[in-house]
Amino acid sequence: MATFVLVPGAWLGAWAWEVTAHALRERGHAALPMTLTGLGERSALATPEVGLGTHIDDITAFVVEQDLREVTLVAHSYAAVPVTGAAARLGPRLERLVYLDSAPFAEDTCLLDVMPDDVVDQLHRQVAEHGDGWRLPLPPFELLSRFSTLEGLDEVQLDRMRTRATPQPFSTFQQRLTHAGELGPDVDHVVVACHDAKALLDAGVPTLDFLNQSPWRRFHLPTGHWPMLSTPVQLAERLDAVVSSTC
Repeated sequence: MATFVLVPGAWLGAWAWEVTAHALRERGHAALPMTLTGLGERSALATPEVGLGTHIDDITAFVVEQDLREVTLVAHSYAAVPVTGAAARLGPRLERLVYLDSAPFAEDTCLLDVMPDDVVDQLHRQVAEHGDGWRLPLPPFELLSRFSTLEGLDEVQLDRMRTRATPQPFSTFQQRLTHAGELGPDVDHVVVACHDAKALLDAGVPTLDFLNQSPWRRFHLPTGHWPMLSTPVQLAERLDAVVSSTC
């Protein structure tokens, strides 16, 4: 049995993991979805001061305050940034780090660094025009699909995403990771690549080439960027395979 801490990407809360978490529990695992400050059921805590450091503290506190051990920490999309910051803080509590259609971030980088300039400009406009200058509402799907594929999401799932998504405090996208830290030598390093990440890894992007090498293990899940919504049970099967293959 593994202990999964499931960290959602931008605009999402623990709700996005419901089906995947249930499927993991059916396979005998502990599955603990979390919600970052200012999002989901914690949206009332959103302020202009909520930033990347807030979310790093959230993840660290979630694990430490529950005294979790041998944790498999799963980072979807944006969550890769705060998870990278929190992972080294967890020390021997962390057994495995899984980047879900995402990748670790280097120090002094932020999420906006990996987006095209024209998309960044449009996000800034969304914040200025619809987010009171500090919040980023879920962008229109046409814009969202410019940097994260929506493949596999039907109209029901898109509508669920549209209605349940909450605005993201924009500082979390802008603030740079100040300390990535070093992981212990026994931490299992895993990438579960959906179509977005797989395309980049297969293309041999120099900054991501290390993910194709040891100690990283790579798994593929054939769907778009939001697998907890498009293929939630298959995602649970893949995460089960990740932990089973090291037993």
